[in-house]
Amino acid sequence: MIIEPVIKGVVAKSAHPVGCEQAVLQQIQYVKQSEPITNGPKRVLIIGGSSGFGLATRIALTFGGSKADTISVSYEHGPSSKGVGSAGFYNNIAFKKFAEEEGRIAVNIQGDAFSDSIKEQVIEAVETYFEGEVDLIVYSVASGVRPKPNSDEMWRSAIKPIGQSVSGASILLETDTWQQTTLPPATDQEVDETIKVMGGEDWEAWVDALINSESIGEGCKTLAFSYIGPELTHPIYLDGTLGRAKIDLHQTSHSLNLKLANFNGGAYATVCKALVTKASVFIPGLTPYILALYKVMKERGTHEGCIEQMQRLFRDKVYSTGKIPVDCERLLRMDDWELDVETQREVNQLVSQLNADNFKQLGDYQGFKQEFLRLNGFSFSDVDYSKEIDLESWINSDAD
Repeated sequence: MIIEPVIKGVVAKSAHPVGCEQAVLQQIQYVKQSEPITNGPKRVLIIGGSSGFGLATRIALTFGGSKADTISVSYEHGPSSKGVGSAGFYNNIAFKKFAEEEGRIAVNIQGDAFSDSIKEQVIEAVETYFEGEVDLIVYSVASGVRPKPNSDEMWRSAIKPIGQSVSGASILLETDTWQQTTLPPATDQEVDETIKVMGGEDWEAWVDALINSESIGEGCKTLAFSYIGPELTHPIYLDGTLGRAKIDLHQTSHSLNLKLANFNGGAYATVCKALVTKASVFIPGLTPYILALYKVMKERGTHEGCIEQMQRLFRDKVYSTGKIPVDCERLLRMDDWELDVETQREVNQLVSQLNADNFKQLGDYQGFKQEFLRLNGFSFSDVDYSKEIDLESWINSDAD
């Protein structure tokens, strides 16, 4: 079959196996050519390691100098009657192949990270592959739902403001059109459920499970990823349901830090730069900001994607020889270049000019769209997308 990009609104409905492999390979090549991570961890658990920051973490720590062995948990699906499968499914296959070629352990565990059964499965894998202990736990789960324990019901997150409606522009990637959207304020239940899904409770449950199973190594650290953003995005992000969930995540880092102090380790909420992700394209008002941010930061030579941020994070901040640099709220800031005063001045000026008629010309829409397509294995010049693919034989040959 020939696989083409299919987008419905802002949701990708197809993924290209060869393109996903190319995406993983390009990130590997980047970290191999970068200044290496020294004193890095050797046994790493990544909860949500199939895409985005989780996958970039896995690549940076395996190929970027640390030579780590990894266990990754992700909830992905392969080809079926419903479609060709998810990008994360193919990312996992590609990563495992490249890692094992270099003699590294790469365990992919498929399942719901929120479930107790997957936690138990991971603890067994840590015992089997890591001699019973982990050196680093990275929590990078991006999910809109979380099953309620002992129930068939779900908690569901909602991307909404709190207290009043907020209007903002989004872009329908399917048609490349600017769309003005107004979001009503969240109910109390929506706020609570968003915290349940995207806050710190499950992160803490993972660390507790590993502590209780005596799977924490000496000096073990844990990180979870967050976003704050500039004042421009606060009404829909920091001051909304997402912001409440992130505040809960930040507070969780403090309690986990106390627990891991018993192992001479620590816990850190890591605030990253705004990026094109499968989640960010849903947030009204954030897309125009990203178009302007990409344009300005690329011109200034400070733009970073997931892999650049993760290599810098672990090399310069988490595993450098000095003390881990945190701000007054104990947050590890990777958005320092984004929030540079002059950068934000230029971004604000550009955002004020963007509209439905000029966003493709004034903002970095070409880069935005390409990055979205590459999340799903498309828009790579080295891939022949006209070539037919036998998915079953491709998966089997790549998994051997």
